[in-house]
Parts: sequence; C-alpha cells; structure tokens
Amino acid sequence: MDFKYCKLEIFIPETHISQLQKALQSVDAGHIGNYDSCMSCSKVTSYWRPLDGTSPYIGNVGEISCEPEMKVEVTVFTEKVDETIQVIKEVHPYEEPVINALPIYRTSF
Repeated sequence: MDFKYCKLEIFIPETHISQLQKALQSVDAGHIGNYDSCMSCSKVTSYWRPLDGTSPYIGNVGEISCEPEMKVEVTVFTEKVDETIQVIKEVHPYEEPVINALPIYRTSF
C-alpha cells in the first residue's frame, strides 16, 4: 500500500521550536489543503541515559536524565520525508534526535 502522507514526531527542547518551525516551512512541511505551516506541539517528559563516547546536549554520561521536551507533530508528503528530516537535523541540538516517521493511512483532507 502506498501512503501519500506521513506524520513526523519530533522531540525537541522548547527553546528550539522557532528554529524548527522555520526549517519545516523551508521544505513546505505542514501543508494541509489551503493552509501551510501547520504543526502541533505537546509538552512531554523524556528520559534517557547518555552512554560512553557521547557528548550530550543535556545530561551527563552514565546518568539517567529526565527533562521536559516538546513533541512536535507535522504532516509531510511521503516523498519529502528524507529532505524534511535532513533540515530538522540541521537545527536540532541533540546528537541523536528522535524523529519518527509514521505513514498516514487516511486523512480528512
């Protein structure tokens, strides 16, 4: 089955939302019908432990970190997923940003 759209879930510090929004606009992510720049943000609490050899943006190697983050959801055309992930990585502060691409079976538009 071919999917026309995907939803990206991006976990990012709230301090970087503006930069992320500009990056998403640059590749027309969040274009829904006659609207553009559409995205949703939810506050979440994330946990992680940096392992040896990492250089974490937040936290210390070997210690569990717990911090508030934003979960950003944006709809993209499937053929633009790779390009969109690339521009996200250019503005994302983490070594290993969490960006999930989920196929959308059906939308209301």
